[in-house]
Amino acid sequence: MQTHDDVVDRQFGPRANAYVASPTHAGGPDLDRIETIARAFPHAKVLDLGCGGGHVAYRAAPHVAEVIACDLSPQMLNAVEAEATRRGIGNLTTRQAAAEALPFAHASFDLLLCRFTAHHWHDLDAGLREARRVLKPGGRAVFSDVVAPAHPLLDTHLQAVELLRDTSHVRDYRIDEWQAALGRAGFTIDAVATHRLAMEFASWVARMHTPEPHIIAIRALQRAASEGVKRGFEIADDGSFMVDVALFEARA
Repeated sequence: MQTHDDVVDRQFGPRANAYVASPTHAGGPDLDRIETIARAFPHAKVLDLGCGGGHVAYRAAPHVAEVIACDLSPQMLNAVEAEATRRGIGNLTTRQAAAEALPFAHASFDLLLCRFTAHHWHDLDAGLREARRVLKPGGRAVFSDVVAPAHPLLDTHLQAVELLRDTSHVRDYRIDEWQAALGRAGFTIDAVATHRLAMEFASWVARMHTPEPHIIAIRALQRAASEGVKRGFEIADDGSFMVDVALFEARA
């Protein structure tokens, strides 16, 4: 029987190198902030939870004692190991696991970093509980992800195009949903920052090898959208659009 984890692995494993090379994932003010935070923990053992192409780990590793990059996809981890070797990063290791069942002891890490992955988790609450469990008391955590707009109309549009583009998509959560979930997991939120992220349509669908019928459906939804939706996402003639990203700084 196919599980959600199987769907995620099938979607991302074959595209590992594309995510290592992705300019969208390799930059951004949230990644800059993550690196700034890492600089303050020179002796830290760090977990990059849901590492994807490894961009958080590459930024953090030069400033900390050790980074473990954890991801569901073995192929993604192989690509991260190869890129770390190419960059000469010697304090980065990898571990395969789902966010909801981490293979680490309680209070193993000083700092936990998690970027652009939680919207794929089967169970957000379980993943955040595991994140809290493996952090030392008082440890810092940073979560960054695309967030859904507050208005249901825009929220529905975003979830629809995300799912058509990538069938492993679960949900882009609203900021208030993130805040509530972090609180339930035992985190105290210290700061929230947001920025807009441009999604260039051609590379967005190419990176995921989105099937042509799904691409046609996404473009149909965009063209049929109300002016409010088009303005909210700044949908361009070629299908490119803007999304909101939120970064949550929290303490265990």
